[in-house]
Amino acid sequence: MRTRSLELAVGVFLVAGIAALFFLAIKVSGLSTELSQPSYKIYAHFQNIGGLTVRSKVTMSGVTIGRVASIELDKKRLNAKVTLEIYNDVNEISTDSVASILTAGLLGEKYIGIVPGADDIFLKNGDEIEQTQSSLVLEDLIGKFLFNKATEDKSKDSSPAPAKEEAF
Repeated sequence: MRTRSLELAVGVFLVAGIAALFFLAIKVSGLSTELSQPSYKIYAHFQNIGGLTVRSKVTMSGVTIGRVASIELDKKRLNAKVTLEIYNDVNEISTDSVASILTAGLLGEKYIGIVPGADDIFLKNGDEIEQTQSSLVLEDLIGKFLFNKATEDKSKDSSPAPAKEEAF
């Protein structure tokens, strides 16, 4: 009888542990808040999204105000069209606000940060943020740095040697 109660206790402990892991996974992924918040859509165009994904955070002053709903190629402008779902309680984003793709932490998670403008007219459902700043791509920066170093070293090698002054 003692072994049966011990096996039952271990089984209950195991089920509780699995339930706790499932709950933690849902909380960390952000799915629980995403489903419960009513929102409206605004759009932004970027030249390079550099690793931004669907369901990435949209923040203002460090506070999450929405999620990226979709990313697609705009065939007329030939750039990325990003659909942002902004929570309904954040309804005073001015039309001259700037949307930037930023990087969080060492792992490089991309998100959109909105810097509010000073205009008295606010974005509504279906409007577009006109001013955007694309993602900084680390590979591009390294390439530019190395190219500048290579041309700098080449120009030093091809410059004529300074003439020696002779003393009389």
